[in-house]
Amino acid sequence: MSEPDVRELVRMWISGWAVSRGSAEPVDRPWGWSIDVGAPVGEVGRHVLPEPAEADVRKLAETITAPATWLKLFAEDAAVRPWLDERWRLDAPGFLMSAPLTAGRPETPAGYTVTTWERGGVLRVLVRTRDGHLAARGQAGLAGPVAVPDQITTVPEHRRRGLGVLVMRTLRSAAYERGARTGVLVGTPEGQALYTALGWTTHAPMASLVLEPGAAQPKA
Repeated sequence: MSEPDVRELVRMWISGWAVSRGSAEPVDRPWGWSIDVGAPVGEVGRHVLPEPAEADVRKLAETITAPATWLKLFAEDAAVRPWLDERWRLDAPGFLMSAPLTAGRPETPAGYTVTTWERGGVLRVLVRTRDGHLAARGQAGLAGPVAVPDQITTVPEHRRRGLGVLVMRTLRSAAYERGARTGVLVGTPEGQALYTALGWTTHAPMASLVLEPGAAQPKA
């Protein structure tokens, strides 16, 4: 089987991401997809361009006036930053990654408990201490044969104890049990190292830019 191209991997990613975040269905555009998000803080919507071209990005940016609208451009930061004016803030880069999913629940480290459940197509994993305190968590949006891990976090005082690995492997196995066979995600620079160690492959960088509140509109 040939490896999916970046556009197909991005399509897979947004299909599961939209489930995970409870956003609207992605809308097809000539250059990619638009997604209405409506998060209470930080994101009203996003436009996703798997193969960004300067002319498309500039034209799209000219039409956007709502603060907290994001552009997700699958290219290096340095390549796309010159295309946009100072109204747009460059956020930390991401990395498009994928991995085959497999069965097999991991062992839980001593002193912790793991709870897993699914609701509305979203798998959730909660790791707690024996006295019930939050230690780590994560979720994955399910979209047919695709699972998209999302919002993987470990409480600072519980880091470096393998809990991120535990969450990822638990999600992998639980998604496999529900019929998913491919995992796709966009990892942070910190997460990329963890996911690479777990067998995930990096396919492309992703630049993230957001329209800042109070940004002056460009002159006509």
